[in-house]
Amino acid sequence: MSSPARAALADGRPHFQHGPIDLVLEAHGAPHEVRAAYEQAWRRFQDILETLAGELALLRAPLGTAYPLARGPVARRMVAAVWPHRERFVTPMAAVAGAVAEEVLEAMVAGRRLTRAYVNDGGDIALHLTPRQRFEAGVVGHPQRPALDATFRVSWEDPVRGIATSGWRGRSQSLGIADAVTVLADTAARADVAATLVANAVNAEHPAIRRIPAREVKEDSDLGDLPVTVAVGALPPEAVASALDSGLRAARDMQERGLLAAAFLSLQGETRATGSLGAYGRLSKPR
Repeated sequence: MSSPARAALADGRPHFQHGPIDLVLEAHGAPHEVRAAYEQAWRRFQDILETLAGELALLRAPLGTAYPLARGPVARRMVAAVWPHRERFVTPMAAVAGAVAEEVLEAMVAGRRLTRAYVNDGGDIALHLTPRQRFEAGVVGHPQRPALDATFRVSWEDPVRGIATSGWRGRSQSLGIADAVTVLADTAARADVAATLVANAVNAEHPAIRRIPAREVKEDSDLGDLPVTVAVGALPPEAVASALDSGLRAARDMQERGLLAAAFLSLQGETRATGSLGAYGRLSKPR
């Protein structure tokens, strides 16, 4: 296994990388507090991948009727985030990026005087906000053609501290055809699994959609032989609308259960959104 690597981006933000884990961090506060926060985050980062690797068999297994007894702190975060979704196919790996972001953020802010901070794990973001602070970000529906489909603002008083995006074009495998689903939730791990499952629900059957067993794309995939999406051609408007409406129903069900605050769904230029966006951040389409 490779060793954890640390570098600075051109703008000075720390970049931590170890195997598939790729973090960008940012903290705001007095310079000495920020430096100390980054050192705390780096120390915590050292054994995260190694500890997760020791529990991969459990973390890649679909949930059953018994609550999985994970040992490590990140693994426990993953299990807690996916457990409310156990009525459908899901493994704790659906929450791994968000859980890692949460764990590193918690270490970064512990005992520090920071006005705000975040840890971004490949697009899954854990937030720390203090009074009168806010976080603004954009939603990109097509990663290969970066352009803002929407923007949102999370303020300190909003009960949102996690943001995650999923879809068939992303770095993770998807059972659905969403270009992107962005979810806001109370934690990054919960946002991660919710985005994954809503993206799976944005689905349709059409000859323009190509799927192959997950194991053929990635040998050790936690999805096994389930068919994952590898290509989506141009779809008729009715197929796009049906797929988005299916995902929207899943998102609204999770919202009613308190598992997400807001969601933005995108497929081939069409979008859907749900959530009390006035309360959970201002989500709007650019003009």
